[in-house]
Amino acid sequence: MFCLNAQNLRVMTYNIRLDVESDGENDWTHRKDFFTSQIQFYEPDILGVQEAKPNQVLDIATSNSQYSYIGIGREGVGKGESSNIYYKKDRFKVLQSSTFWLSETPDIISKGWDAAFNRVCTYGLFKDLKTKQTFWVFNTHLDHIGELARTNGILLILSKMKAVNTKNNTIIFMGDFNSKPTNDRIIALNKEMNDTRKISEEKPFGPSGTFNGFKYNEPVTELIDYIFISKNSKFKVKKFATLSDSKDLRYPSDHLPVYAEISYK
Repeated sequence: MFCLNAQNLRVMTYNIRLDVESDGENDWTHRKDFFTSQIQFYEPDILGVQEAKPNQVLDIATSNSQYSYIGIGREGVGKGESSNIYYKKDRFKVLQSSTFWLSETPDIISKGWDAAFNRVCTYGLFKDLKTKQTFWVFNTHLDHIGELARTNGILLILSKMKAVNTKNNTIIFMGDFNSKPTNDRIIALNKEMNDTRKISEEKPFGPSGTFNGFKYNEPVTELIDYIFISKNSKFKVKKFATLSDSKDLRYPSDHLPVYAEISYK
């Protein structure tokens, strides 16, 4: 357990890999206990997950009673994968929250552009009950197939940020973007927001990549998961890590969680 002062926030994004029987020894039943213990150890104050199916949403909530969450599945309430945001309920109050679809019709269940699946973004306005500060968190999982869907998805999310952030609060934007740092959309996003990996006061810790594909014996070099923070941020990034914890030569997911420790300036 980490002891941090009230000015610090631990933020994590984690593609937890959906529960699918075809994963065999890497399916959720074999990963669940280590995954939940990993969350209990790092105790993120804010945790954005991707690919969480309804049973996984429940497993996370019941195994970590200190958390509540916002978000719904991409097929509707209680249906399909979700990009929920978990938060410590004794520290934060949710002032506003919603989920929208990354499509031409974001207010209804829909698939956008050339995407293979429905994709969503969940966001919330949080009030820190210890410091009285307010900030937004946006969490998403961009499509793995549609190039246009990924580009337009980020543009839609940035547009939503501008629409809701009328008081110029700090925004934390996290998720699985299915895009490498050299991709034009990530280069463009860096002009709008700061990549916490790049502005960390301490040298980033852990592998350079985030997608491991359950291949324990291979280097993790493919970077597609991110935590961004607005350039006008009231926070500074103290530490950044890609966490490569494993047990018995197995990872708890096919992605590594990305972790940032931030503090109020």
